[in-house]
Amino acid sequence: MRLMIVAIDAARPIAPRTGGTLLINLHSHLEGRVRPETAAQVARELGLPDADRDWAQALQLERPADLTEYLVKVVSSFPLFSRLDYLERIAREAVEDAAADGEDYLELRFGPASHVSGGDLDAVIAAVCRGVADGAAATRMPAGVVVAALRSDPTEANEAVARAAARAAGRGVVGFDLAGDEKRFPELERYVDAFAIAGSAGLGLTCHAAEAAPGRAAVEAVELLGATRIGHGARIAREPGLMDWFVERGIAIEVCPTSNLYTGAVDSLDDHPAARFARAGVRVVLGDDNPRQTGSMLSREAEVLREDLGFDDRLMHRMAEDSVAAAFVDESTRRGWRDRLASADGPDVAPLRDVVADGGENGAARAGG
Repeated sequence: MRLMIVAIDAARPIAPRTGGTLLINLHSHLEGRVRPETAAQVARELGLPDADRDWAQALQLERPADLTEYLVKVVSSFPLFSRLDYLERIAREAVEDAAADGEDYLELRFGPASHVSGGDLDAVIAAVCRGVADGAAATRMPAGVVVAALRSDPTEANEAVARAAARAAGRGVVGFDLAGDEKRFPELERYVDAFAIAGSAGLGLTCHAAEAAPGRAAVEAVELLGATRIGHGARIAREPGLMDWFVERGIAIEVCPTSNLYTGAVDSLDDHPAARFARAGVRVVLGDDNPRQTGSMLSREAEVLREDLGFDDRLMHRMAEDSVAAAFVDESTRRGWRDRLASADGPDVAPLRDVVADGGENGAARAGG
Protein backbone atom coordinates (compact mmCIF):
# COMPACT_ATOMS: atom_id res chain seq x y z
CA MET A 1 0.00 0.00 0.00
CA ARG A 2 1.31 3.43 -0.95
CA LEU A 3 -0.03 6.57 0.66
CA MET A 4 0.81 9.50 -1.59
CA ILE A 5 0.04 13.08 -0.61
CA VAL A 6 -0.17 15.25 -3.71
CA ALA A 7 0.01 19.02 -3.58
CA ILE A 8 -3.03 20.65 -5.15
CA ASP A 9 -1.92 23.36 -7.57
CA ALA A 10 -4.63 25.96 -8.04
CA ALA A 11 -2.56 27.69 -10.73
CA ARG A 12 -2.42 24.60 -12.95
CA PRO A 13 -3.84 25.33 -16.44
CA ILE A 14 -7.24 23.93 -17.28
CA ALA A 15 -6.87 20.55 -18.95
CA PRO A 16 -8.78 19.98 -22.19
CA ARG A 17 -11.70 17.59 -21.95
CA THR A 18 -11.58 15.81 -25.28
CA GLY A 19 -11.65 12.26 -26.50
CA GLY A 20 -13.75 9.37 -25.29
CA THR A 21 -12.80 9.03 -21.63
CA LEU A 22 -14.63 10.77 -18.80
CA LEU A 23 -13.63 11.87 -15.32
CA ILE A 24 -16.87 12.47 -13.43
CA ASN A 25 -16.74 13.60 -9.79
CA LEU A 26 -19.88 12.53 -7.94
CA HIS A 27 -18.76 12.99 -4.34
CA SER A 28 -16.92 16.15 -3.35
CA HIS A 29 -17.50 18.63 -0.52
CA LEU A 30 -17.24 22.39 -0.83
CA GLU A 31 -15.86 22.55 2.71
CA GLY A 32 -12.99 20.30 1.64
CA ARG A 33 -11.91 22.36 -1.37
CA VAL A 34 -10.72 25.71 0.10
CA ARG A 35 -7.51 27.01 -1.47
CA PRO A 36 -4.90 27.86 1.19
CA GLU A 37 -4.29 31.28 -0.37
CA THR A 38 -8.02 32.00 -0.25
CA ALA A 39 -8.14 30.82 3.35
CA ALA A 40 -5.30 33.18 4.27
CA GLN A 41 -6.92 36.18 2.58
CA VAL A 42 -10.35 35.51 4.07
CA ALA A 43 -8.88 34.95 7.53
CA ARG A 44 -7.06 38.29 7.37
CA GLU A 45 -10.20 40.10 6.21
CA LEU A 46 -12.19 38.54 9.04
CA GLY A 47 -9.51 39.36 11.59
CA LEU A 48 -9.16 35.77 12.74
CA PRO A 49 -6.51 35.41 15.45
CA ASP A 50 -4.62 32.71 13.52
CA ALA A 51 -4.85 34.38 10.11
CA ASP A 52 -1.11 34.17 9.42
CA ARG A 53 -0.85 30.43 10.02
CA ASP A 54 0.31 27.98 7.34
CA TRP A 55 -3.12 27.26 5.83
CA ALA A 56 -1.95 24.42 3.60
CA GLN A 57 -0.78 22.60 6.71
CA ALA A 58 -3.78 23.69 8.77
CA LEU A 59 -6.28 22.30 6.29
CA GLN A 60 -4.56 19.01 5.45
CA LEU A 61 -4.74 15.90 7.61
CA GLU A 62 -1.43 14.59 8.90
CA ARG A 63 -2.36 10.92 9.13
CA PRO A 64 -5.27 8.48 8.89
CA ALA A 65 -7.47 8.44 11.98
CA ASP A 66 -11.23 8.02 12.32
CA LEU A 67 -14.31 9.76 10.97
CA THR A 68 -14.74 12.03 13.99
CA GLU A 69 -11.16 13.36 13.85
CA TYR A 70 -11.46 13.74 10.08
CA LEU A 71 -14.60 15.85 10.41
CA VAL A 72 -13.02 18.03 13.10
CA LYS A 73 -10.36 19.01 10.54
CA VAL A 74 -13.02 19.77 7.93
CA VAL A 75 -15.08 21.83 10.39
CA SER A 76 -12.02 23.95 11.22
CA SER A 77 -12.55 25.67 7.85
CA PHE A 78 -16.13 26.75 8.64
CA PRO A 79 -15.26 30.33 9.75
CA LEU A 80 -14.07 30.93 6.18
CA PHE A 81 -17.66 30.52 4.92
CA SER A 82 -19.19 33.23 7.07
CA ARG A 83 -20.05 35.65 4.24
CA LEU A 84 -21.98 35.14 1.02
CA ASP A 85 -19.20 36.55 -1.14
CA TYR A 86 -16.76 34.08 0.41
CA LEU A 87 -19.13 31.19 -0.26
CA GLU A 88 -19.48 32.30 -3.87
CA ARG A 89 -15.74 32.66 -4.33
CA ILE A 90 -14.84 29.31 -2.77
CA ALA A 91 -17.50 27.55 -4.85
CA ARG A 92 -16.23 29.17 -8.06
CA GLU A 93 -12.64 28.23 -7.24
CA ALA A 94 -13.70 24.65 -6.47
CA VAL A 95 -15.10 24.29 -9.98
CA GLU A 96 -12.00 25.92 -11.48
CA ASP A 97 -9.74 23.51 -9.59
CA ALA A 98 -11.80 20.51 -10.69
CA ALA A 99 -11.54 21.63 -14.32
CA ALA A 100 -7.79 22.13 -13.90
CA ASP A 101 -7.65 18.55 -12.61
CA GLY A 102 -9.07 17.39 -15.94
CA GLU A 103 -12.54 16.58 -14.67
CA ASP A 104 -15.58 16.56 -16.94
CA TYR A 105 -18.22 17.19 -14.27
CA LEU A 106 -18.36 18.12 -10.59
CA GLU A 107 -21.19 17.63 -8.15
CA LEU A 108 -20.30 19.92 -5.28
CA ARG A 109 -22.09 19.17 -2.04
CA PHE A 110 -22.29 21.29 1.09
CA GLY A 111 -24.30 21.77 4.28
CA PRO A 112 -25.85 25.26 4.12
CA ALA A 113 -27.07 25.17 7.72
CA SER A 114 -23.44 25.37 8.86
CA HIS A 115 -22.91 28.64 7.02
CA VAL A 116 -26.08 30.66 7.60
CA SER A 117 -24.52 32.99 10.21
CA GLY A 118 -27.64 35.03 10.77
CA GLY A 119 -28.62 35.00 7.10
CA ASP A 120 -31.12 32.75 5.40
CA LEU A 121 -30.76 29.37 3.76
CA ASP A 122 -31.99 30.56 0.39
CA ALA A 123 -29.28 33.23 0.20
CA VAL A 124 -26.55 30.78 1.23
CA ILE A 125 -27.61 28.22 -1.36
CA ALA A 126 -27.96 30.91 -4.03
CA ALA A 127 -24.43 32.18 -3.33
CA VAL A 128 -22.94 28.72 -3.84
CA CYS A 129 -25.03 28.18 -6.97
CA ARG A 130 -23.76 31.49 -8.38
CA GLY A 131 -20.18 30.51 -7.71
CA VAL A 132 -20.65 27.10 -9.30
CA ALA A 133 -22.37 28.61 -12.34
CA ASP A 134 -19.59 31.19 -12.76
CA GLY A 135 -16.94 28.49 -12.51
CA ALA A 136 -18.79 26.30 -15.00
CA ALA A 137 -19.12 29.18 -17.45
CA ALA A 138 -15.44 30.09 -17.17
CA THR A 139 -14.16 26.53 -17.59
CA ARG A 140 -16.87 25.10 -19.87
CA MET A 141 -17.16 22.20 -17.42
CA PRO A 142 -20.69 21.44 -16.20
CA ALA A 143 -21.24 21.36 -12.45
CA GLY A 144 -24.14 21.12 -10.03
CA VAL A 145 -24.82 21.62 -6.33
CA VAL A 146 -25.92 18.88 -3.93
CA VAL A 147 -27.39 20.29 -0.71
CA ALA A 148 -26.68 18.26 2.42
CA ALA A 149 -28.69 17.85 5.59
CA LEU A 150 -26.53 17.15 8.63
CA ARG A 151 -26.91 14.20 10.99
CA SER A 152 -26.14 16.33 14.05
CA ASP A 153 -28.79 18.98 13.30
CA PRO A 154 -32.37 18.97 14.65
CA THR A 155 -35.07 17.43 12.51
CA GLU A 156 -36.74 20.81 11.95
CA ALA A 157 -33.48 22.35 10.72
CA ASN A 158 -32.90 19.56 8.22
CA GLU A 159 -36.43 19.85 6.89
CA ALA A 160 -35.89 23.60 6.43
CA VAL A 161 -32.72 22.79 4.46
CA ALA A 162 -34.70 20.36 2.31
CA ARG A 163 -37.35 22.98 1.57
CA ALA A 164 -34.67 25.51 0.60
CA ALA A 165 -33.00 22.92 -1.64
CA ALA A 166 -36.36 22.18 -3.26
CA ARG A 167 -36.90 25.88 -3.98
CA ALA A 168 -33.53 25.96 -5.77
CA ALA A 169 -34.19 22.83 -7.85
CA GLY A 170 -33.50 23.61 -11.50
CA ARG A 171 -31.56 26.75 -10.53
CA GLY A 172 -28.25 25.09 -9.71
CA VAL A 173 -29.24 22.52 -7.09
CA VAL A 174 -29.38 19.00 -8.53
CA GLY A 175 -29.38 16.74 -5.48
CA PHE A 176 -29.91 16.19 -1.75
CA ASP A 177 -27.67 14.33 0.69
CA LEU A 178 -27.24 13.44 4.35
CA ALA A 179 -23.74 13.99 5.74
CA GLY A 180 -22.04 14.18 9.12
CA ASP A 181 -20.82 11.86 11.84
CA GLU A 182 -22.46 8.51 11.15
CA LYS A 183 -20.66 7.00 14.12
CA ARG A 184 -22.35 9.36 16.59
CA PHE A 185 -25.69 9.75 14.77
CA PRO A 186 -26.49 6.44 13.05
CA GLU A 187 -30.33 6.52 13.06
CA LEU A 188 -32.01 7.50 9.78
CA GLU A 189 -35.72 7.58 10.62
CA ARG A 190 -35.77 11.27 11.56
CA TYR A 191 -34.54 12.32 8.09
CA VAL A 192 -37.35 10.62 6.15
CA ASP A 193 -39.47 13.75 5.76
CA ALA A 194 -36.54 15.87 4.64
CA PHE A 195 -35.73 13.40 1.87
CA ALA A 196 -39.38 13.23 0.87
CA ILE A 197 -39.43 17.02 0.47
CA ALA A 198 -36.29 16.98 -1.68
CA GLY A 199 -37.41 14.02 -3.74
CA SER A 200 -40.78 15.58 -4.49
CA ALA A 201 -38.93 18.53 -6.06
CA GLY A 202 -37.19 16.18 -8.49
CA LEU A 203 -33.79 16.30 -6.79
CA GLY A 204 -31.48 13.31 -7.00
CA LEU A 205 -31.06 11.55 -3.65
CA THR A 206 -27.80 10.32 -2.19
CA CYS A 207 -26.76 9.52 1.38
CA HIS A 208 -23.52 9.01 3.28
CA ALA A 209 -23.89 5.53 4.75
CA ALA A 210 -21.88 2.46 5.78
CA GLU A 211 -18.78 4.62 6.15
CA ALA A 212 -18.56 4.24 9.94
CA ALA A 213 -21.72 2.16 10.53
CA PRO A 214 -22.35 -1.44 9.42
CA GLY A 215 -23.25 -2.19 5.81
CA ARG A 216 -26.95 -2.52 6.60
CA ALA A 217 -27.01 1.25 7.16
CA ALA A 218 -26.74 1.68 3.40
CA VAL A 219 -29.75 -0.60 2.90
CA GLU A 220 -31.72 1.59 5.31
CA ALA A 221 -30.68 4.70 3.36
CA VAL A 222 -32.19 3.18 0.22
CA GLU A 223 -35.33 1.81 1.85
CA LEU A 224 -36.11 4.67 4.25
CA LEU A 225 -34.79 7.70 2.38
CA GLY A 226 -35.10 6.65 -1.25
CA ALA A 227 -31.39 7.12 -1.98
CA THR A 228 -30.28 5.94 -5.42
CA ARG A 229 -26.62 6.46 -4.57
CA ILE A 230 -24.64 5.72 -1.41
CA GLY A 231 -21.75 7.87 -0.29
CA HIS A 232 -18.71 5.73 0.63
CA GLY A 233 -20.48 2.48 1.57
CA ALA A 234 -17.12 0.87 2.35
CA ARG A 235 -18.54 -1.45 5.01
CA ILE A 236 -21.10 -2.99 2.65
CA ALA A 237 -18.43 -5.44 1.50
CA ARG A 238 -17.97 -6.76 5.04
CA GLU A 239 -21.42 -8.36 5.14
CA PRO A 240 -21.79 -11.59 3.11
CA GLY A 241 -24.30 -11.38 0.30
CA LEU A 242 -25.04 -7.68 0.79
CA MET A 243 -23.37 -6.59 -2.45
CA ASP A 244 -25.91 -8.66 -4.38
CA TRP A 245 -28.71 -6.55 -2.87
CA PHE A 246 -27.17 -3.41 -4.41
CA VAL A 247 -26.53 -5.12 -7.74
CA GLU A 248 -30.18 -6.18 -8.00
CA ARG A 249 -31.40 -2.63 -7.37
CA GLY A 250 -28.82 -0.77 -9.48
CA ILE A 251 -27.72 1.40 -6.55
CA ALA A 252 -24.46 3.27 -7.20
CA ILE A 253 -21.71 3.43 -4.58
CA GLU A 254 -19.69 6.66 -4.51
CA VAL A 255 -16.20 5.43 -3.66
CA CYS A 256 -13.53 7.78 -2.27
CA PRO A 257 -10.57 5.48 -1.51
CA THR A 258 -8.04 7.91 -0.04
CA SER A 259 -10.65 9.60 2.12
CA ASN A 260 -11.82 6.21 3.39
CA LEU A 261 -8.28 5.49 4.50
CA TYR A 262 -8.17 8.74 6.46
CA THR A 263 -11.56 8.15 8.11
CA GLY A 264 -10.65 4.61 9.16
CA ALA A 265 -13.32 3.04 6.96
CA VAL A 266 -10.53 0.85 5.54
CA ASP A 267 -7.21 -0.14 7.11
CA SER A 268 -5.20 0.39 3.93
CA LEU A 269 -5.79 1.33 0.31
CA ASP A 270 -5.19 -2.31 -0.61
CA ASP A 271 -8.20 -3.25 1.54
CA HIS A 272 -10.60 -0.84 -0.15
CA PRO A 273 -13.60 -2.73 -1.59
CA ALA A 274 -14.00 -0.68 -4.80
CA ALA A 275 -12.66 -3.46 -7.03
CA ARG A 276 -14.75 -6.09 -5.23
CA PHE A 277 -17.82 -3.92 -5.78
CA ALA A 278 -17.05 -3.53 -9.48
CA ARG A 279 -16.29 -7.19 -10.10
CA ALA A 280 -19.49 -8.19 -8.30
CA GLY A 281 -21.48 -5.95 -10.64
CA VAL A 282 -22.20 -3.12 -8.21
CA ARG A 283 -22.36 0.30 -9.89
CA VAL A 284 -19.20 2.13 -8.83
CA VAL A 285 -18.73 5.87 -9.25
CA LEU A 286 -15.82 7.99 -8.04
CA GLY A 287 -15.36 11.03 -5.82
CA ASP A 288 -12.51 12.81 -4.04
CA ASP A 289 -14.58 13.77 -0.96
CA ASN A 290 -12.44 16.42 0.77
CA PRO A 291 -9.32 16.73 -1.40
CA ARG A 292 -7.83 19.63 0.54
CA GLN A 293 -7.76 17.48 3.67
CA THR A 294 -6.43 14.33 1.98
CA GLY A 295 -4.25 15.94 -0.70
CA SER A 296 -5.84 13.71 -3.35
CA MET A 297 -8.04 15.12 -6.11
CA LEU A 298 -10.12 13.03 -8.49
CA SER A 299 -7.39 12.39 -11.06
CA ARG A 300 -5.25 10.94 -8.26
CA GLU A 301 -8.18 8.85 -7.03
CA ALA A 302 -8.47 7.39 -10.53
CA GLU A 303 -4.78 6.49 -10.32
CA VAL A 304 -5.41 4.80 -6.97
CA LEU A 305 -8.07 2.63 -8.61
CA ARG A 306 -5.60 1.54 -11.29
CA GLU A 307 -2.37 1.30 -9.30
CA ASP A 308 -3.56 0.12 -5.91
CA LEU A 309 -6.87 -1.60 -6.57
CA GLY A 310 -6.26 -3.27 -9.93
CA PHE A 311 -8.85 -1.52 -12.08
CA ASP A 312 -8.13 -2.31 -15.73
CA ASP A 313 -9.45 -0.51 -18.81
CA ARG A 314 -12.67 -2.51 -18.76
CA LEU A 315 -13.47 -1.61 -15.14
CA MET A 316 -12.55 2.05 -15.67
CA HIS A 317 -14.81 2.21 -18.71
CA ARG A 318 -17.64 0.53 -16.83
CA MET A 319 -17.22 3.04 -14.00
CA ALA A 320 -17.53 5.86 -16.52
CA GLU A 321 -20.74 4.27 -17.82
CA ASP A 322 -22.10 3.96 -14.31
CA SER A 323 -21.18 7.58 -13.59
CA VAL A 324 -23.05 8.74 -16.67
CA ALA A 325 -26.12 6.79 -15.52
CA ALA A 326 -25.96 7.95 -11.90
CA ALA A 327 -25.08 11.64 -12.28
CA PHE A 328 -27.79 14.15 -11.38
CA VAL A 329 -27.78 15.85 -14.79
CA ASP A 330 -30.20 16.66 -17.59
CA GLU A 331 -30.62 14.22 -20.45
CA SER A 332 -28.84 16.43 -22.97
CA THR A 333 -25.66 16.27 -20.89
CA ARG A 334 -26.08 12.54 -20.38
CA ARG A 335 -26.51 11.90 -24.12
CA GLY A 336 -23.35 13.87 -24.88
CA TRP A 337 -21.38 11.77 -22.42
CA ARG A 338 -22.81 8.57 -23.87
CA ASP A 339 -21.68 9.65 -27.32
CA ARG A 340 -18.16 10.22 -26.02
CA LEU A 341 -18.06 6.84 -24.35
CA ALA A 342 -19.44 5.13 -27.44
CA SER A 343 -16.63 6.65 -29.47
CA ALA A 344 -14.17 5.06 -27.05
CA ASP A 345 -15.73 1.58 -27.18
CA GLY A 346 -13.43 -1.07 -28.60
CA PRO A 347 -13.79 -4.82 -29.15
CA ASP A 348 -12.71 -5.57 -25.56
CA VAL A 349 -14.96 -2.99 -23.89
CA ALA A 350 -18.52 -3.83 -22.89
CA PRO A 351 -21.20 -1.60 -24.48
CA LEU A 352 -22.98 1.08 -22.50
CA ARG A 353 -25.62 -0.28 -20.19
CA ASP A 354 -29.16 0.43 -21.27
CA VAL A 355 -30.49 0.75 -17.73
CA VAL A 356 -30.25 4.19 -16.14
CA ALA A 357 -30.73 4.47 -12.37
CA ASP A 358 -34.02 6.11 -11.42
CA GLY A 359 -32.15 8.79 -9.49
CA GLY A 360 -30.29 9.79 -12.63
CA GLU A 361 -33.47 10.14 -14.68
CA ASN A 362 -35.91 11.51 -12.12
CA GLY A 363 -33.45 13.59 -10.14
CA ALA A 364 -31.99 15.33 -13.14
CA ALA A 365 -31.64 19.10 -13.22
CA ARG A 366 -29.67 21.14 -15.70
CA ALA A 367 -26.02 20.86 -14.72
CA GLY A 368 -24.52 24.16 -13.74
CA GLY A 369 -27.81 25.93 -14.15
